[in-house]
Amino acid sequence: MRLGVLDVGSNTIHLLVVDAHPGARPLPAHSHKVQLRLAQLLDEHGAVSPEGVERLVSVIGTAAQAAEDKGCEDVLPFATSAVREATNADEVLARVKAETGVDLTVLSGEDEARLTFLAVRRWFGWSAGKLLVLDIGGGSLEIAYGMDEEPDAAVSLPLGAGRLTSAWLPGDPPDPADVKALRRHVRARIARTVGEFSRLGVPDHVVATSKTFKQLARIAGAAREADGQYVQRELTRKSLEEWVPRLAAMTTIERCALPGVSEGRASQLLAGALVAEATMDLFGVEALEICPWALREGIILRRLDHLP
Repeated sequence: MRLGVLDVGSNTIHLLVVDAHPGARPLPAHSHKVQLRLAQLLDEHGAVSPEGVERLVSVIGTAAQAAEDKGCEDVLPFATSAVREATNADEVLARVKAETGVDLTVLSGEDEARLTFLAVRRWFGWSAGKLLVLDIGGGSLEIAYGMDEEPDAAVSLPLGAGRLTSAWLPGDPPDPADVKALRRHVRARIARTVGEFSRLGVPDHVVATSKTFKQLARIAGAAREADGQYVQRELTRKSLEEWVPRLAAMTTIERCALPGVSEGRASQLLAGALVAEATMDLFGVEALEICPWALREGIILRRLDHLP
């Protein structure tokens, strides 16, 4: 069957169309992506602004039409932290449904972590043993750990690259004092959760997903995305520690010139690097592997698991 998964995230709205059936690897057939930066369209009260709602409805309507044009039998629409935390979330969801027919499911942060963990487990298989999975989004950081397809521990922290950039790093390049303050904030927040995971034992394999980790691995020397999904890509803590001060000294335009860094993500890359570095350091991770599958694939796999 042909399925569409519509991901309304803090940075982008992404429709992924796949051909899939139970027991088989979902094969990408079409991708439609718009950089909306919804998290930046909130007003001072934390509500999605009228302009933001208009743009959101328009983009979702276009994506829904694209899914129909591509022959999707079913579309799985979901929203993450930007909609989840908006003070007018109910109003936004009702407006989207009324004008586009799309009934968005709002995932909790823990749901995000669990579904991403499922995708990583299916990608690497049982031989990977105990997995520690890290995912930096625009609004939140997800961490999950376990031996099975359901993690034994899963948390979501408000440490997304977009959120932190907007709140802590207004300069371009950022003020060194702001970078230092953000580093302190990130590490204190992550440190609170380390004990919950360390009692479960040392992971056999540490894996990261998300555009932030992929771009950090690329600038540190990992293979290009064009080289395919099956090329192993790693990110070491040592290389990340070398890159953080370099990124902090760069302007957004200078970061855009780095290999694999997109214009839309360049401004957020330093904040993402600070979160990645802190997580690897506090969890004692020397190196991690990049997984091409993440939340969208987890949503699809869960849907296939529940087919009659």
